[in-house]
Amino acid sequence: PGFLVWPREPAPERHVADRVGDFREFVSPMPDTQLARQAGRCMDCGIPFCHQGCPLGNQIPDFNDAVRRNQHRLAWEILSSTNNFPEFTGRICPAPCESACVLALDGAPVTIEQIEKAIIERAFEAGWVQPRIPTARTAYRVAVVGSGPAGLAAADQLNQAGHRVQVFEKADRVGGLLRYGIPDFKLDKGIIDRRVLLLEAEGIEFKTGIHIGRVPSWTALRAEFDAVVVCIGAEQPRLLGLPGADLPGVHMAMDYLTAQNTAIAQGAPTTLSAAGQHVIVLGGGDTGSDCLGTALRQGAASITQIELMPAPPEQRDVANPWPRWPLVFRTSSSQSEGGERAFAWMTEKLTGADRIEALHARPVELRDGQLVPVGEARIWPVDMLLLAMGFTGAKAEGLVQELDLAPSPRGALQTDAQGRVLGQAGPLEDVFVAGDAARGASLVVYAISEGREIARSVDAHLRGAATLPTRGADLPFGG
Repeated sequence: PGFLVWPREPAPERHVADRVGDFREFVSPMPDTQLARQAGRCMDCGIPFCHQGCPLGNQIPDFNDAVRRNQHRLAWEILSSTNNFPEFTGRICPAPCESACVLALDGAPVTIEQIEKAIIERAFEAGWVQPRIPTARTAYRVAVVGSGPAGLAAADQLNQAGHRVQVFEKADRVGGLLRYGIPDFKLDKGIIDRRVLLLEAEGIEFKTGIHIGRVPSWTALRAEFDAVVVCIGAEQPRLLGLPGADLPGVHMAMDYLTAQNTAIAQGAPTTLSAAGQHVIVLGGGDTGSDCLGTALRQGAASITQIELMPAPPEQRDVANPWPRWPLVFRTSSSQSEGGERAFAWMTEKLTGADRIEALHARPVELRDGQLVPVGEARIWPVDMLLLAMGFTGAKAEGLVQELDLAPSPRGALQTDAQGRVLGQAGPLEDVFVAGDAARGASLVVYAISEGREIARSVDAHLRGAATLPTRGADLPFGG
């Protein structure tokens, strides 16, 4: 068995000193010999727990075996049967499938994410990925609002079912947070453009710069289309709500990341630069890490990432057994490039004269599930503060009011078992929700999975019976 012979070998990466000098992708392709070895490490388990770990239910042992046997086209056919966009998940998914891999018991799971990326990139290079134009069209018209991964997946599936699909995006380009929230060094935007061109060739119509709820209204959109799919994400940031939070120099993380991504797209300087500044990032998650990597590339004088919670353990706790997602200490690619990390600090206030100059925080401990202040307060000098403390739900005030919806206390759009949005008087028959708008801020792989499943619900609503396949993982909407 390969796992007894070959160790886990991640894909090669550009050296840190090289990659922090630009915004190009830093993960290099696996050489064919390494790719075959890594695919050959798969145990072909009788019960493949990686299926459980992957919300898409990807047939991972099957495409691993095809790669091992140099049958790359077969591997692509297997992978694309369950995953609309392996080029996205192969770059920015945290790979819950790897955490559920049986080899993860020893800390060396199969490099599933990189194998996915290698499969789809070879498929594009070989010309296997061609437009799949539906042979028959229905008379039904579907509007998809939002062009992030959930919206794109829903549109792709509905188009393949023969329906006439239009995707509405409020930004100037398609992609949602893939476009403006994920740094280019993790996802080159040409990867999005390549897929969008393919979807357009297959018959999907994209309309950018249109903010549904303003012009046209949600009511007008419903009147024009047979079904509406809401995939607007969870863009409402968690606010700091402390004295000094309105000082110049304090920015929301997504505003900062969007400014840099826009600058690259337009070939112009960013409007929010960390160059020469002492930067603090509040929040230790993926968004905070993306801010750190961006600030490093902009030439910040120093960067400190502050986390409210104590540092996670190095190893799994007994209450967090395999194959669940491991709640352990991690170092992201950006965190490995530089900067400092500080755990268990609670911010108390921000001060400054004309702009932010200092962050005042106190150390905390976790006692009986509560954070308790301990020790002396500390003052951090800061020129730029980036707030990356997560998201509290969808920016859906107009939608909620116009359609009289009943959002959850977390700000998510509630749905019934078929993914139809819940109004005060019950579910709306023709309005469906998928992705972060219903689930809350989550992973790209969940968004694609829910986009696929909502397409199946819409198809069943329009036809009376679904013609699209069910997803591999049986997960409820929004949870």
